Amino acid sequence: MSTTISLKKKRRTTSKSDGEATTTSTVREVKKLKRIGTSELQGPDVAASSEEKEIEARDFGSDLELHRKTCSDIRQLMEDIKTAKDNDESAASIEQKRVKATLQFVTLKKLNRLAHLRCKKARETTMGVKQRVDSLHLQLQNLLYEVMHVEREITKCREFKSTDEDIELVDTDDFYKDAPMKISKPDITKTDQHKQQLARLDWELEQRKRLAKKFKECQSNTDNMIREIQTKQEYIDSLQPRLEKILETTIPVQEYLSMPFHEKQTQHQTARLLPRPLYILFVQGNAYREACDPSMSLKIEGDTEAVRSTISVASLLLDYESDSDTEEALSESKRRRKTVGNRLEEKRQKVLTKHPLQVTMTLKLKDGTTLTLTFSYLVVLQIVTVQIDLKPGNSSLVSSISASDLLSPSDLLTCLYPGDDGKESPNPTNEYQLGKLGMESLSTYISQTGHPYRWAQWLAGLDFLPDSGEETRPETSIGASHMEDTVRALYDRIHARLAIQKQLASLERNSVPVPSQSMRLFPAKICTQLTSWKTITQDDVEGFHFTRESPIKELIVESHKLFLATCERGSAKLQAVVLLSLDYPTTPPQFMIGITWHGDHNANNDHDIREMEEELNLHYQELTFNTADDYLLANQVQRLMMCFDVYLETKTMGDEGAERPLEFAREKMYMRITRGRSRSRPYRYYPQQGYFTHR
Repeated sequence: MSTTISLKKKRRTTSKSDGEATTTSTVREVKKLKRIGTSELQGPDVAASSEEKEIEARDFGSDLELHRKTCSDIRQLMEDIKTAKDNDESAASIEQKRVKATLQFVTLKKLNRLAHLRCKKARETTMGVKQRVDSLHLQLQNLLYEVMHVEREITKCREFKSTDEDIELVDTDDFYKDAPMKISKPDITKTDQHKQQLARLDWELEQRKRLAKKFKECQSNTDNMIREIQTKQEYIDSLQPRLEKILETTIPVQEYLSMPFHEKQTQHQTARLLPRPLYILFVQGNAYREACDPSMSLKIEGDTEAVRSTISVASLLLDYESDSDTEEALSESKRRRKTVGNRLEEKRQKVLTKHPLQVTMTLKLKDGTTLTLTFSYLVVLQIVTVQIDLKPGNSSLVSSISASDLLSPSDLLTCLYPGDDGKESPNPTNEYQLGKLGMESLSTYISQTGHPYRWAQWLAGLDFLPDSGEETRPETSIGASHMEDTVRALYDRIHARLAIQKQLASLERNSVPVPSQSMRLFPAKICTQLTSWKTITQDDVEGFHFTRESPIKELIVESHKLFLATCERGSAKLQAVVLLSLDYPTTPPQFMIGITWHGDHNANNDHDIREMEEELNLHYQELTFNTADDYLLANQVQRLMMCFDVYLETKTMGDEGAERPLEFAREKMYMRITRGRSRSRPYRYYPQQGYFTHR
C-alpha cells in the first residue's frame, strides 16, 4: 500500500507525457504483486505444504547467500535512487528502480517465511525426541520402583518375627508332665518341633483361660467389698457436713452477741500450721487489735492442705544442706551443662521458697484508705518478707503526676525506720547462702519474695545480730515490744503519703494548699505567685547555675524525689530545687534557691539568698504543730514566697533605689530593713503583731 501511495504522489508531480508511460509500467508491476499476494491468500494450507516441500529441496546456505545478495541489492537500489534524485534524472528510471527494490522485499518476505518454517520444523523434531526420552525415562523409573518394592518385601519377610516368640512358655519337661495327652501328643510332637510348638501354645491358651476365669471371680468379690466400704465411708463423711451446718446456723447468734467463736476457732486451728515467726506475728497482732485498734484485722491465708501434705521445714532444710556438691556443680557446669544447670536452678528456686501460709494485716483509716500487708516466711533464708497493697479512699483519690511513685508499693514503706529501705536481707547468713549458688543479692528477687524490712522481722520476733553465724530463734518479747510503735509508724506513714499526694497535686495546679491551722503563720497578702511545679532528675539539677556549688546538693541520694518550683513577682523570678526524702516529714524538704532579677543571684554570691535558705531549711520546726506536720512542704513553699516578697521589697527600699520609682511597693511592715554588716533581711514574721524582723 505504501508503494501505491508513493505512485499516486509521483503522478501529481510528473508531467503528462512522462506520467502516462510511468503509470502504465507501474500498474503492471502492482498487478503482478497483487497476483502474488492473492495466490498466497487463496490457499494457505497448499502454500504451506508446498513451502515445506520446498524447504527440504532448498539449501540453507544458498538461502543465506540469497538473503545477503537481496539485502545488498536493496541497499544498492536505494543508493541509486538517492543518486538519481540528486542528479535530477528522469522519473521513469527512478520509478523502475523503486519497483525493483519493492520486488526485492518480496524475496526477503519469502526467505523470512522459509526461515520460520525451518525453525518450526526444528522445534517439532526436538519436541518429538524429548517426548521419546521422557517416555523412556518414565519406564526406567517404573522399573526402579518395582525393584525397590520387591527388595522391601524381601527384607520384610526376612525380618518377620512371630508373636509367639515373645511369649514365655513353660518348660518342655513340665509341658509333657502337666499337659493332657490330647494336647501334648508326645508320639507326634517329640519328633516334629513345629507341632511341638503348636501344642505348647495350645496348652498356654488353656492355662490363661482358666486363670482369666479365676481373676473374674476374685474381681467380683473385690468390687463387692469396695461397695460396702464406700457405703460406710459416705455415712462417715456425711457426719462432718451435718456438724458444720449445725455450727453455721449459730453464726448469726455469735455475730449478734459479738462473739465470733467459729471464726476464731478456724483461725486458731490454722495458726497451728504457721511457722514460728508468723505465729508470733499473728498472736501479737491479734493482742494489739483487741487492746488498742479494733479497726485493724489479721487473717491467715494460703493452702492448709499443702502444709499438711508436704514435708516439714526441718526436712526441707536438711535436703538443702545435704547437697554438698553445689560448689562442684558450679565448677563443672560447662562439662555437664544440662543436668547440672537444671539441678542448680531447682536449688535456687528452693532457696526462695515461701511457706504455704501467709498472715495478712489490714489497716483502715477514717477516710476509707486501706493498707494491706501480706507477711510471708522464706523457709530456707529464715526471714519474713512483706508485700504491700494500698487502696486510697474516695476522699484521697487525687491525681498527681509527681506523686505517683510515692504511693507505689516499692517506695511506700521505705525508711519507715532510719536506714531500713527493705532491699537487703537483715540476716547476714543469707549473703553466703545466695553466693554459694551463684545468685545475686536478695534485692534482685524483691518482686518475687517481697520486702525484707527490719520492722517485719521485729514483729515476727526475729532480731538478727550483724555477722552472726548462729541460728536466730523467734522471741515473743521482741514482737510485743515493737508491735505498737510499728503500727503507729505505719499509720503515720500512710497519713503523710496521702497528705503529700494532695499537696503535690495542688502544687502542680500552681496553688499552695496551706491548711487553715497554718494560715496565721503568714501575712494576709503575699504578692508572689507560684507559676510552675514539676518533677526533675538529678541530671537536671546539675544543669542549674544556682546549684553548682551548693552544699545541699551533696545530700541528694537516689531515693530522693526532686522538684523544681518557679515563683514570679513582676520582673523578678525565683527558682527553687526541692529535695523530698522518702521518710517525709521526719526528714524535712530541703531548698536550693536561685533568683533572676537584675542579674543571677544564688547562695554563693548573695548573702540574702543564703539567709533565705536557712530560714526554710533550718527553722522548719516553726511550721509543724499538731495536725500540720504532714503539710510541712506546703508551709515551706508558702514561706518561700513570703521571703521572696521580703527580699524584693527590702531590696527596692534600699539606699540605691531611694530616688527612682519603686518596682515593688511596700506591702508589709518591717521593724528594720537591714541589720549588721551583712545587711541581712528581716525574714522572720511575728503573726501576733503582724510585722517582720530579724532573727
